[in-house]
Amino acid sequence: MQNSNPFHLAIPVTSLELSRQFYGELMGCAQGRSSEQWIDWDFFGHQLVTHLVAEMPSAPQHNAVDNHAVPVPHFGVVLDWQCWQQLADKLSEEKVDFVIEPYIRFVGQPGEQATMFLCDPCGNALEFKAFKDLNQLFAK
Repeated sequence: MQNSNPFHLAIPVTSLELSRQFYGELMGCAQGRSSEQWIDWDFFGHQLVTHLVAEMPSAPQHNAVDNHAVPVPHFGVVLDWQCWQQLADKLSEEKVDFVIEPYIRFVGQPGEQATMFLCDPCGNALEFKAFKDLNQLFAK
C-alpha cells in the first residue's frame, strides 16, 4: 500500500540479520539502502530504518485500552481492511507471538477498528490497524 505522504522512522535493533528476517522475510518489506550499521525498509509505503545499537532501550510500558495491555511506545501503520486481514492471517500461520492477537476493538463505537500488536525480535512494539471506513480514523 503506497502513501502519498510517507513518514520516516528510525528504530534501534541489536541485530541487522534479525531485522532482515523479520522486516524482510516475515513482513515482506523491500530492503533499500543499507550499511554495516543500518538498513532502510519500505514499510508499507513508509521509510523505516533499523539502526544497529549495542543494547536496546528499556522495554515498553503498558496502558489499558479496550481491556488490553497496549505496549507504549509502539509504532505501526493503518492498512486497508483486506491487507490487514491478509497480514493477520499470514502472521497467525507463521505462529507469531502476538502481544495482542488480531481482533476488532471499539465494536459498534466511533473508531471501530481491526488491530493487532506484536514485537520485532529486538523488542520494538508494532501495531497494525484497519478501518472498514477510513473516515473513522479520528472519530470521537
